Amino acid sequence: MSEHNAPIEAPVSQREPLIAWLESGCKPPSQWRVGTEHEKFGFYKQSLRPLPYEGTAGIRAVLEGMASHFDWTLVTEQGLPIALSKEAHGEEIRASITLEPGGQLELSGAPLRSIHDTQEEINDHLQQLGEVCASMEVAFLGVGSQPKWPFADIPWMPKGRYREMRRYLPTRGNLSLDMMCRTATVQANLDFASEADMVQKFRLAMALQPLATALFANSPFMDGRPNGFLSYRSEIWRHTDPDRCGWLPFVFEPGFGFARYVEYALDVPMLFLYRHGHYHNAEGVPFRAFLAGRLPCLPGQYPTLADWERHLSTLFPDVRLKRYLELRGADAGNSATLCALPAFWKGLLYDSVAQETAWGLVAEWSAAERAQIHQQVPRLALNTPTPQGTLRDLAQQLLPLAKEGLARQELRNERGCDESVYLKHLFQVAESGITPAERLLTAYHERWHGSVDPLFREQEFESFYADCE
Repeated sequence: MSEHNAPIEAPVSQREPLIAWLESGCKPPSQWRVGTEHEKFGFYKQSLRPLPYEGTAGIRAVLEGMASHFDWTLVTEQGLPIALSKEAHGEEIRASITLEPGGQLELSGAPLRSIHDTQEEINDHLQQLGEVCASMEVAFLGVGSQPKWPFADIPWMPKGRYREMRRYLPTRGNLSLDMMCRTATVQANLDFASEADMVQKFRLAMALQPLATALFANSPFMDGRPNGFLSYRSEIWRHTDPDRCGWLPFVFEPGFGFARYVEYALDVPMLFLYRHGHYHNAEGVPFRAFLAGRLPCLPGQYPTLADWERHLSTLFPDVRLKRYLELRGADAGNSATLCALPAFWKGLLYDSVAQETAWGLVAEWSAAERAQIHQQVPRLALNTPTPQGTLRDLAQQLLPLAKEGLARQELRNERGCDESVYLKHLFQVAESGITPAERLLTAYHERWHGSVDPLFREQEFESFYADCE
């Protein structure tokens, strides 16, 4: 068997199988789906304190309760529950619930055909979570950064992956531990038909990540007070690890494709090595050295495609390529706003007319202009200058394109709504020019009298049903 067709656990020593692994994600438009992932902060309703791992009302108890009451399977590491998985047809994992380092709970949703399906999936998840947590007096908060509790009060989850990240990342960025423990996001995962289609979608998605950051800006607090930013989560990512985070200028260069992304990923230092159920220190060696058999802790041995897949999951650019595209620029929000993100991207990227028109609005921006927008958006959000005005101006041009793109896809729910109904929140933000973060700041200074405590109640998760009117 050639390396090009190597099974996932066979050793590889050339880049061709790595390129082929990415290329294997190509699928015809009839098979395109959208996956949505969102994170949220658990807290005790009385004290507002974050949930520890252990205890009768801790994260472990939540996971075990979900597994015992609903159709979830516990995933363990060293005997400790760390995640839940759900299968379809007895083999394919369709959804999972995982733990972020500071106990943030993440629903990694199944790849679904419509945003209506996504909203139903989220509602089912929240209903199940609510039933399990009701007797514990536990709830979950939808916001981009932990608004109240300092880093020292955040419990760490017992995952080997996070132990190695906690050791390495602070050597690369002074806010990396805050990224791990005190941020939460919502992201959308989309498919591509070919390498050329991937490139077009990657470029547009990368160019527009600052707009997603602005529209979903929802992290104005830290340590119980305003932090000076509207999306502090995105500012934290800018100070996490320049090797593996941020925007990727080479995406806009001629010749970009699967091979160029592989070259980028090969030069990123490995965060860890996983062998026999354990995570080990990879000593910050680039994956390229492992491919050449020069990993110090495994001299003469070569990686597998499973190692490659794991390494790609430790790269955190604003758009990440696996066998699909992950769009990662938005702060987490509450139940009523989560589906706006996949709806926005599905409208623009799964409709050729919307995609081409949107690209025409940003195609001529220079690398320097893109970099400046990326730098300024955490603080300025919709007021960030662009070559043609502000991000708010761009939003008012792009949202109608996304709406039209969704309307042309003609996927309706039982009430007759097409998927553009989930864009209503974004239209309100763009028309008013007021981001979720600015609304929270107004409440902090006026209704909340300088306290972030009411935020926990007002941003608490609950089921949401879209209104067609």
